[in-house]
Amino acid sequence: MHEITILVELIKMVETAAIENNIAEIDTIVVQIGEMSSIIPRYMMEYFPNTAEGTLLENSKLKIEMIPANGLCHHCNKVFNIVKNKGKCPCCKADDWEILSGMEFILKEIVIREPV
Repeated sequence: MHEITILVELIKMVETAAIENNIAEIDTIVVQIGEMSSIIPRYMMEYFPNTAEGTLLENSKLKIEMIPANGLCHHCNKVFNIVKNKGKCPCCKADDWEILSGMEFILKEIVIREPV
């Protein structure tokens, strides 16, 4: 379950950015996860509250956006979703492709909580 290790590092990174910018409260952190990455979004969501406990992000939310796994077919040069098409180009049925996206893990946004 490397998701916990990833969450710990993500929280440290966000806390450091918050401290450096004098931010007292984080409302939401938004991450993007590639469809073919080894990170399981469900586990990230499940483990986030306990991992964030006792940190600046304790009352924050985690939002996950998925990045589609797109590939470029080496035979017909079409871009297609690798997962939806089970690794075969829907145009020419070839399985010789180059991955263009879908392996990422990106901290996209830190949403701060405005003081009341």
